[in-house]
Amino acid sequence: MSKKIATAALVASAVATAASMGATEVRAAEQVQCYGVSLAGKNDCAAGPGTTCAGTSKVDYQGNSWSLVPKGTCETMNLPDGRKGSLTALDRDLPKS
Repeated sequence: MSKKIATAALVASAVATAASMGATEVRAAEQVQCYGVSLAGKNDCAAGPGTTCAGTSKVDYQGNSWSLVPKGTCETMNLPDGRKGSLTALDRDLPKS
């Protein structure tokens, strides 16, 4: 009996893992890398000099760091001083060397 329970638990675990992987892939497909929209230290990853990965941006709205945002929202976000997000790295608001 315990062998059947162990097998059922293993199968259930595999199904749950596969289901969660599929959900993660769907969420990733619905998001894009948007440059210049995160606050200092709140970026999702690097894009150029002055960043290495998540949480390493040095200034607010740093143009060469990105955050994941819902697809279709990057370039229409309302940011201070008329700034806009971009689907490519920007040469603005870079940290001082």
